[in-house]
Amino acid sequence: MEVNRREFLKVSGSGVIGLSLLQLGVDVRPVRAYAKALKIEGTKEIVSVCPFCSVSCHIIAHVRGGKLISTEGDPDYPINQGALCAKGASMLSMTRNENRLKKPMYRAPGSAKWEEKTWEWTFEQIASRVKKVRDKDLIQKDASGRTVNRLESLFFIGTSHADNEECAAAHQMVRGLGIVHVDHQART
Repeated sequence: MEVNRREFLKVSGSGVIGLSLLQLGVDVRPVRAYAKALKIEGTKEIVSVCPFCSVSCHIIAHVRGGKLISTEGDPDYPINQGALCAKGASMLSMTRNENRLKKPMYRAPGSAKWEEKTWEWTFEQIASRVKKVRDKDLIQKDASGRTVNRLESLFFIGTSHADNEECAAAHQMVRGLGIVHVDHQART
């Protein structure tokens, strides 16, 4: 980028004036607060949970007309006290990214090409593959002849974003399949 003498003087002069005003005691915080209020004016405030890790920091989402306008940390939440990590702070830009995937993508074994699939097809594939593994690998009896119905070739990991009832339902589902390797990202 090439800067001529006039542009350099304009930028330098503006910086000097701005710093001088700050030294004289001009407080820019009300201006910043007013600007922020304009941005979120008329929005609905929704407290949500950051989806990126098991800390589950609270995020305040500002929504207008069904569209996310702004996100910020919740200062009333004792864990993050209004602060957000880089992933949580980038949530707004990630929801607006035109490259964000919105439908399931599938790459067949050996293929270099991704194909867009429907949710129905994706769920059917998951269900049929779990059933195929269960039918093949289910251990019905142990070495002593006791019925155990164990499936040791699949693993299940829970999420900290599910409530107790959802976790209990998921746990019962995987135990019903015989899956014994179960973990949860929010364990202590």
